Amino acid sequence: MRPLIGIPCCMKAFGAFAMPNHAVSDHYIKVVMGPVGGTPILVPAAGDAVVQDILPRLDGLLLTGSRSNVAPGLYAGPPHLEGTPEDPARDSTTLPLIRAALEAGLPLFAICRGFQELNVALGGTLDQRVQDLPGRLDHSTPVDQVLPRVRTGKAHNVRVLEGGMLARVWQGLDWSPEGVPVNSLHNQAVSRAAPRLVPEAWAPDGTIEGGRVEGARGFALGVQWHPEYDWAEDALSRRLFEAFGTAATRWALERVGNAASAAALAAE
Repeated sequence: MRPLIGIPCCMKAFGAFAMPNHAVSDHYIKVVMGPVGGTPILVPAAGDAVVQDILPRLDGLLLTGSRSNVAPGLYAGPPHLEGTPEDPARDSTTLPLIRAALEAGLPLFAICRGFQELNVALGGTLDQRVQDLPGRLDHSTPVDQVLPRVRTGKAHNVRVLEGGMLARVWQGLDWSPEGVPVNSLHNQAVSRAAPRLVPEAWAPDGTIEGGRVEGARGFALGVQWHPEYDWAEDALSRRLFEAFGTAATRWALERVGNAASAAALAAE
């Protein structure tokens, strides 16, 4: 059974008239249909009005990366520098969707901007331009990002918490807690982790690169890097999506079973 995986859209301008479109990168569609083993369901950036209607029909929630940054007013941060891309339509959809998904126990996997959204939704804060902070690495997208190897190439290692959720997901694979190589394509990053966000991975400069949600009823994990770019070649990236897919499939089977039971009771 293929689980239905919700992917919240970004709002982007397309065409000669810059018409607003609801959009998701093809990388996320392919990864859901690939190692996740699911069917992608695009969630429009239409605000919290869609949350209660669509959430009961999903088996998992995949929060994607994006060029846009989470609006600073959502975490009491200073205004963005002029020209910083924002997406208020996405913010107004993903934050209530995250909270509702966690409340329901729906499996959730967050990537890059999605990881930042997860932290903000739970009450954490963000650093807006990590590369401008003293003693920090430049985590931002390289200028020559049009080259595929720049997106998939490993920019630095992350240290991973032994015994944590990431370590359990990667159990049996060849890796070291002291140095998992990852790519790096972001400006913002988690500053103060939310009370329920438990950091489990750190860059050499201390930037939080991954974490789980404390007390979550289901799979709830986020990473700051982009495993969707190299899952076909990288076993660690692929395992992240496989683990998410396993949790979503289990949820789907339970959802369908509950629906069948309800239908049988109604027919009596």
